[in-house]
Amino acid sequence: MTKNSTRRRGTTAVSALVTLLVLAGCGGGRGGDDSETAGMAADAVAPAQEGAAAVPGEAVAPDRAQGEVAAPGRAQGEAGAATDTRVDQRAIIYTGSIRVQVDDVDAAARDATAAATRVGGFVGGDQRSSSDADAVAELELRVPADRFHPVVEELAGLGRQERREIGTQDVTEETIDLDARITSQRARVESGRRLLAQANSISDLVSIENELARREADLASLEAKKRRLGDLTALSTITVTLVGPGVTTAVEEENQIGFLVGLDGGWKVFLASMTILLTALGAVLPWLLVLGVPLGAVWWLSRRRHRSRDPLPELVAPADTPPPSVSAPPPVPGARSAP
Repeated sequence: MTKNSTRRRGTTAVSALVTLLVLAGCGGGRGGDDSETAGMAADAVAPAQEGAAAVPGEAVAPDRAQGEVAAPGRAQGEAGAATDTRVDQRAIIYTGSIRVQVDDVDAAARDATAAATRVGGFVGGDQRSSSDADAVAELELRVPADRFHPVVEELAGLGRQERREIGTQDVTEETIDLDARITSQRARVESGRRLLAQANSISDLVSIENELARREADLASLEAKKRRLGDLTALSTITVTLVGPGVTTAVEEENQIGFLVGLDGGWKVFLASMTILLTALGAVLPWLLVLGVPLGAVWWLSRRRHRSRDPLPELVAPADTPPPSVSAPPPVPGARSAP
């Protein structure tokens, strides 16, 4: 076999490998096909390496193709071993919400912040509305997971606890699945990089670069999800609401019924309506002053000018008419006339 025929065989094998690589990219989003795709790529690499080894002056590592196949197998073996997780090693996300009534909201907020920072946590959010007895402060505390329950108990001791809600979410299986997918995706990225080094034409180079970029993007997305889960499991979230003594609790609001309660609610609605009305009037008043006054003056002047132009009706004296004459009554037959 000549040197040129050997090179042609190697080029044909690499072209076939690129075709398989592009076809595999269509189903790269499915986690279950990663191992099969990597195995197909490894099978295609072997003939290319054998053909390249036949060329004088070129050496090929004998275990490269075996490494292609072994990587997905190791990923599956590690995933199976990680499934056997003890209870104290499970990945659990803790979230809590607590409402406490205190005498001094600002002082209690400082104590809550100190309780979080003392165990290695921090304040993720702080919203306050201060009005003496009606003051309210809402803090979002991030504390280590192993100090979650002690911090909640410490927050409950700041005053009179009104409400407490604690929730957990077990993400162990999701974490294990992400680990397996990340391991498999890293193997696919390394396989793509090796194939990129063996490309012999521009078209093969472009196709492999596009596939490698897609694989690296998928790997970065999986690693970002893993970091997010790690942050949620390492640091738990506690939302604490501190209210002053003048703030009505939810239970008291549900139990308040009667005429006075209705009157108070109606008065509040009336004040709110008047506030809205005055706000709208204040918004319209500048327009009335700027546009309404000049327009009103122009209308008044036009009306006055129109009246001055109308002629007054002339007074005509009535014609002189003679007084009506009184006619004598007709004579009555048989009556005698006066002398």
